[in-house]
Amino acid sequence: MTGIAQVFLESIERRDHSIMHRVHKWPAPKWIRLWMICATRGGDGWLWYALGAALLIFGGTEGRWAVAQSTIAAAAGIALFLVMKRAAGRRRPCAIEPHCWSTLLPPDQFSFPSGHTITAFAVCTPLIAQYPNAAPGILFCALSVAASRVITGMHFLSDVIVGGVLGWALAEAVMRVF
Repeated sequence: MTGIAQVFLESIERRDHSIMHRVHKWPAPKWIRLWMICATRGGDGWLWYALGAALLIFGGTEGRWAVAQSTIAAAAGIALFLVMKRAAGRRRPCAIEPHCWSTLLPPDQFSFPSGHTITAFAVCTPLIAQYPNAAPGILFCALSVAASRVITGMHFLSDVIVGGVLGWALAEAVMRVF
């Protein structure tokens, strides 16, 4: 790795750890705690499954098309993050420092990139393309999942940013091909 790349990565790591220390010590108001826990649990998959089922039943051709694209993009995202997490081997924030209120257990030991965020953006991008009027609500769900991963101590901010970009890019590629 070149000197510039090393300095850049170290800078990201310092910022991530600084944010982690602040978040892990923040006694968030109860409504934020509930929102973040619900968002992170929704990002476990049930939110996307429920939305997909509703679109398959009530969404007509557009709904079936959006579900198909979202499913392909999410499956590609899951395969990608499983490989990337093992390759990067980055420890999760909750494994480095205890969180003051979140007691959630991570689904695996690796942090980079955020699989919840990849999936959220892989799913929401085709949905927004098919249903632009619903974009604020769909985007709110995806951004809530992403924020929850940092707020609950499951991921560093850079894990979530990269996850969002990867999920969006995969969905865009799927929409161009299909």
